[in-house]
Amino acid sequence: QLQLVESGGGLVQPGGSLRLSCAASGFTFSNFGMGWFRQAPGKEREGVSCITGTGGITNYAPSVKGRFTISRDNAKKTVYLQMNSLQPEDTAVYYCSDCVVHTLNPGFLDVWGQGTLVTASS
Repeated sequence: QLQLVESGGGLVQPGGSLRLSCAASGFTFSNFGMGWFRQAPGKEREGVSCITGTGGITNYAPSVKGRFTISRDNAKKTVYLQMNSLQPEDTAVYYCSDCVVHTLNPGFLDVWGQGTLVTASS
């Protein structure tokens, strides 16, 4: 059974940091680009970042480039998102899924976790 479980969200003040984790099971993790997506209230889901199966190539949305860093541990079947300098506009539910690194679009597995809420507010 394909499964993704996100964790690490929370409430932080603007300028703060969080590290999200996504644990995968049920598929050959290292064969897939993995990424993070987010959906803010009233907005469509958007791709935030994606990393290839080997971890050799990463891509970021312009709004987070230089502040967020994606990484993965294939032995642990886990993908991470280190988020620094968080701003109120980063407030959203964050999801992980497989992705296409060059487009930041979801891949074909069509599996999603429950998401983790990130709130940047004073």
